[in-house]
Amino acid sequence: MLTRRTFTTLSAALLAAPLALGAGAVSAQELTKVTFVQPSPSAINSFNVFVAIGEGFFAEEGLDVTVESINGSGPVLQALSSGQAQFGRPGPGPVLAARGRDVDAVFIYNFAAKSNFGIVVPNDSAVQSPADLKGTVIGTGTADGAEVGFARNVLKGSGLEEGTDYTFLTVGDGGPATAAFSSGEMQAYSASTADAAILNQRGVAVRDITPGEYARFFGNGFITMGDTIRNNPELVEKFVRAIYRGHIFALDDANRDKVLAHMAAGNPQESEDPAFAAALFDAVRSKTIPVDMTNGYGYQPPEVWEEWQQVQLAAGELTAPLPDLTAAYTNEFTLKVNGSQN
Repeated sequence: MLTRRTFTTLSAALLAAPLALGAGAVSAQELTKVTFVQPSPSAINSFNVFVAIGEGFFAEEGLDVTVESINGSGPVLQALSSGQAQFGRPGPGPVLAARGRDVDAVFIYNFAAKSNFGIVVPNDSAVQSPADLKGTVIGTGTADGAEVGFARNVLKGSGLEEGTDYTFLTVGDGGPATAAFSSGEMQAYSASTADAAILNQRGVAVRDITPGEYARFFGNGFITMGDTIRNNPELVEKFVRAIYRGHIFALDDANRDKVLAHMAAGNPQESEDPAFAAALFDAVRSKTIPVDMTNGYGYQPPEVWEEWQQVQLAAGELTAPLPDLTAAYTNEFTLKVNGSQN
């Protein structure tokens, strides 16, 4: 079931303001309704969306955005392919797997420019590297989310094969993951930045054993369907411009209080502990800053897409290379809105 959070993106000031594209005043009747689907209820993990809503960036583009929260990248892709949403934020691995099934999903903005996943173990565990996980059970938040493909890649790099050397166990996140560690049901966990922070907050101190070279594997980003790009490129450009503006706004420490307030409005429960929410935001935000800023925020390095495809092939998520890997992503809109391409 989709959990709906509808956000008002209009104010009297915005109604009187010109659109970013210079189309004149906007009214409620003229706004285009858009649905964005995220793979968890976290507003912090999609902070640029909630900033774009709260600051009126979507409204300035003529968009009225509804946010839906579901469980994992797989359902996000299903929602878009069935027409229930126009935009989503899944991981690159699930997107490639979906394209292998002829689902025309296209990455349009690289948000988690550095990997937002890691394999974590309890602080007192004897495990020091992925190779030490032979013969163990590794927990995941979802059965087919981006964290699963990421963990397979890391473990494959250490010579471990799923089903032979280790097994995955879907345990969920938050409380269930805490309980699975406490009961010994799992010995490691493929965690997002948020997952690790929550575990530490709940008294299960964990450390990340992921080798540093895996940071280049960017994580969840924004997608749409190929037919949306072909039939309504203006909509895609407007959406990307708004999330880019939200991203840049949130990176400015001068806007910190406003950003935290927008995320609290998006998910009040997540921000009940303001200190924890602020620390989690800092951790998530740091993952969205590219190592190489040559092409600006949101850019997707083609060479890393090649590596992601090799990961999917090695894991059996793809039975053969995609006929055209470049069809899985486009930098056109990102380069246009971030000023790298005029």
